Amino acid sequence: MKFVRLAGLILLLGIANLATAQDPEIKTPPVKSADTTIKRIMDEMQRIVDNDKQNASAIQALLSGRDFDNSTKYELIKNNIINASETYYLLNKKIIDLKSRTTTNNLDVFITSLNNPESKELGFSLSDRVVELVEKIILKGKTDKNDRDGKIVESTKSIINSPIFKSFTSLTPPLAIASSVMNFLHSVSVSNKAINQKSLQDFEKELNKYTIYYTALNDANQKFEFGLNFNKDQLALLQDNMYELLQFAATVLKSPLPPRGNKTIAETLNEYFLTFKKDNVVDFFKQLEDKYMIQKTKKIDYENLLRENPNLKEVNNQLEDLVLQTKRFENLYNEYFTLLDSYYAKVNNSLKLAMDNGLAEKSIIEAKQGEFRQLKTEAVNEIQASINIKELTTNVDKIKYRYRIF
Repeated sequence: MKFVRLAGLILLLGIANLATAQDPEIKTPPVKSADTTIKRIMDEMQRIVDNDKQNASAIQALLSGRDFDNSTKYELIKNNIINASETYYLLNKKIIDLKSRTTTNNLDVFITSLNNPESKELGFSLSDRVVELVEKIILKGKTDKNDRDGKIVESTKSIINSPIFKSFTSLTPPLAIASSVMNFLHSVSVSNKAINQKSLQDFEKELNKYTIYYTALNDANQKFEFGLNFNKDQLALLQDNMYELLQFAATVLKSPLPPRGNKTIAETLNEYFLTFKKDNVVDFFKQLEDKYMIQKTKKIDYENLLRENPNLKEVNNQLEDLVLQTKRFENLYNEYFTLLDSYYAKVNNSLKLAMDNGLAEKSIIEAKQGEFRQLKTEAVNEIQASINIKELTTNVDKIKYRYRIF
């Protein structure tokens, strides 16, 4: 290029010199001036050549930068989606684990024993105490002398041992027994003049000391059960949201979700994650890279890959919703322990009521409170170890969803 331009310039100069020689009116410029002109032209030509080189370098750098930008986008999308597949799996696993929790077997046994009318965990059984109160306050110790009074005791025992109360699965048998015995004695007092209103009032006053304790314990259990059910409902809703969010990504990754049908959301997702693993997603991207590999250079054509698979960008951009779902799970996880703390406080309060009303000795109550505290600590440690929330948060931190790809 430089040679052609230089040849053209010399030709033009030659023509100019020829014209000057033929025209006597035109004076030949000094040689020095001609040399200056040629130098100036040569300098200009060199500048043009240098600019051409610079432009070529800039264009090449731009092209290289574009390729680098596409490869960066692809690697970001790829790593995000691979990490997200593991996050989906972990989130589902931990939701199921938390949904299955009540407390622990040992803690459940402890609470059940406290509420059992036959139990003597606090040094007494409600069943025995009710019979004793009937004999002492209602019958004033005359059960051996009066057969009718003996029947009252037997009827009281029959009420206490009723299969109806024993079949209760909720924590209310003691309260049901107290109410039923009280109703029975009121009905008997109509035909038995020996049972007066004062004795009934005295009996009810003593019985209320027990019902206050069991009512507080029952209230603690009911609120804990209500809180657990609400927590489970929220976890089920979280699974529904995860299913909807995963549908698009799963289709793009060539691993569509199974239809819900009559199955629960837990069954559907469990079935899906039996086969859909992080390795599946790694294989998907491996096949994609092989497809867009330029055989001559052994380099991936990232530009075509991204242009012909635009949904990959959308899957990446939707990962912000997945991260929000994991945050929701963390909140429900923390709410569970808040619920457990509240339950612990309420059960301790019921035990204190038993002590304040003289139902059990202080040493027994304090021992039970210590046992309950230990069981609660063990339950918390067991659940934390089982669910391992750190495993989930660490994986979520690998998802760079903040970098939206366009």
